Amino acid sequence: MRVIVHGGAGGVPEEPESRRAVLDEAAETGAAAPTPLDAVEEAVRVLESSPRFNAGVGGAVQSDGEVRTDAGVMTDDRAVGAACSMPGVEHAVSVARVVVEETPHGFVSGEHAVALAEAYGVETGVDLWSERTREKWAELDPPAGDPAAHLAWIRDRYGRTDPDGRDEEGEADTRAGDSETPSGAPGVGDAHDHDTVGAVAVDGERLAAATSTGGRWLALAGRVGDVPQVGSGFYCSPAAGVSATGAGEDIARVTLSRRVAGHIERGLDAEAATELAIEEFGELTGSSAGVIAIDAEGRVGSAYNSDGMQTAVATR
Repeated sequence: MRVIVHGGAGGVPEEPESRRAVLDEAAETGAAAPTPLDAVEEAVRVLESSPRFNAGVGGAVQSDGEVRTDAGVMTDDRAVGAACSMPGVEHAVSVARVVVEETPHGFVSGEHAVALAEAYGVETGVDLWSERTREKWAELDPPAGDPAAHLAWIRDRYGRTDPDGRDEEGEADTRAGDSETPSGAPGVGDAHDHDTVGAVAVDGERLAAATSTGGRWLALAGRVGDVPQVGSGFYCSPAAGVSATGAGEDIARVTLSRRVAGHIERGLDAEAATELAIEEFGELTGSSAGVIAIDAEGRVGSAYNSDGMQTAVATR
């Protein structure tokens, strides 16, 4: 089994060695699993349990003060499971696996996804706040009222960008994606803001991919980004498994993970495919992202155009 994991494409993290140790543990845990699907689930669960990443415990807080988790998994036979908008669910990746293995569907959301998790033994009602997120939230004056009021509060802190990824002054915005520009609000644009986690695995015959996230800090309550969207935050085919991280709306617009797999299907190895896809992504969106991939030959690749993205690889 060979596994590569990532801890998100964003800023340069505080205490990078401590984060790397968790990534190494995740990769080693996945590499010891019996199947690629087991491998990506078990690797991502390690990362979801660490408050050092934006997934599970320590996930981003939405505008109503709730942490909601999303995840997706896929195998090389194109079996897909995804779940999103789940308050109190630490291991979103396990709910995504329930969807692919126990339901005839590909995507379940919100309170119904939480109920599904509970029915199949995935723990719910978990306190997903970390010391860091509590401190950041305490510095804010949360909005009241309807979604329009929440949006006004968000815009006041983020600023706006045009659809081409440029801010109000016409400068390229490479930190916040297509619609939001960090402007000093606590938590916005910090090293954790894009710290989605993911894993891909191959055992010589089969492949799997998984991605999990707490979303975007101060996003509108109920916002869902690229992570649980097949072809965007994750993708797997007989040629490759891919996991993406970064500016979610833009990743979804260009189906970044599917783009990487397509390059591999056309003959590139995993490293060349990830590098080309990130180059194309930057040109198309002006935003930042990162991807990891494993091809059917077991070759790994990773690329990013943000300030940093930590990865770890393990083989057993």
